[in-house]
Amino acid sequence: MNRRRLLQTVAAGTAVLAGCSSTNTESTATATPTSTGTDAELPGGIYVQSFRESMSMQGTADAGSYRVAFMYTSPHVFWNMTGRERSRTPRSGDIHAMAVVWDRDTDRIVPETGLSLTIRRGGDLVSEEVIYPMLSQTMGYHYGGNFSLAESGETPSDGQYTARISVGGVPDGVELTGGYAGRFREPASAELDFSFTETDRDAVRSESIEQAGQPGALRPMQMEGVPQATAPAVDALPGTVFGTPNSDDAILATGTSSARADGDDTYLYVSARTRYHGMVLPAMALSAERGDGTIELTRTLDPDLGYHYGATVAPFESGEQLRVTTDVPPQTARHEGYERAFRQMPPVTVTV
Repeated sequence: MNRRRLLQTVAAGTAVLAGCSSTNTESTATATPTSTGTDAELPGGIYVQSFRESMSMQGTADAGSYRVAFMYTSPHVFWNMTGRERSRTPRSGDIHAMAVVWDRDTDRIVPETGLSLTIRRGGDLVSEEVIYPMLSQTMGYHYGGNFSLAESGETPSDGQYTARISVGGVPDGVELTGGYAGRFREPASAELDFSFTETDRDAVRSESIEQAGQPGALRPMQMEGVPQATAPAVDALPGTVFGTPNSDDAILATGTSSARADGDDTYLYVSARTRYHGMVLPAMALSAERGDGTIELTRTLDPDLGYHYGATVAPFESGEQLRVTTDVPPQTARHEGYERAFRQMPPVTVTV
């Protein structure tokens, strides 16, 4: 898939979420800090974000083939991506609403489904928005955005609200293979009641991180009953892995599996994940160059390989060079600590 087509597909079928970082940490602070480092002071690639934050987990529900979780924290600053360019979205609204979508059968996160959120109170519409996929250090890939619970300038009412989460389905640009073939294309929805009270707000706390701005990343959080968007371990990938090169702090685990191709061909795959914790990096356009030409790799979701980029090709010769090029970096929003990574992504080479 070429650069323009991928950007059009991402814009139409998914979009990019506000950065959320959440963990169950006790603290007295209630506001989400803003990074004090300037671009010149921060390292290239991934760096430790400036805060660790708790959230208010509101529950899970079934939605067709999916299960969804809904939670919120305080509003966030985040960065949207258009191609390789980033744009900063300021903190706004009353909550940063978040949702996680996964397969009910395998407990695997399902990226690129597209998602919208409608919030009502007592039957009255409060807010309705498309919320976007994004990457954060502690939650990995998920959906979210900053939402208001009252008219502009007014204080939101304490009490019960209802969130309707509408999942659009995986777009045609993502191939579904193995046990996922024929699934996840249909839209689905779920409703969850959630509470917004002083007690809930007091539970959303934030603390500053001493190592902020240093190379590295906060440890992913654990949410009971909610899976993390991690790529399969390299030693669990099928077939032969030729290498795990680093491109702008994206690890591109590259290999082949003859079991995934017909006849004498082989299946070439790239399993892309974050450098420190192996979080999935979706919504990219990748290609590979070998002696006889260029191979476009297809975004693919598979129960064994997880979300990856792949193509069926003629077998490789031992010692052959394979150059993997990122034509479009991950078209997902980024939370603080990820906004400088996975952008330029120079080509990498592996030896078969």
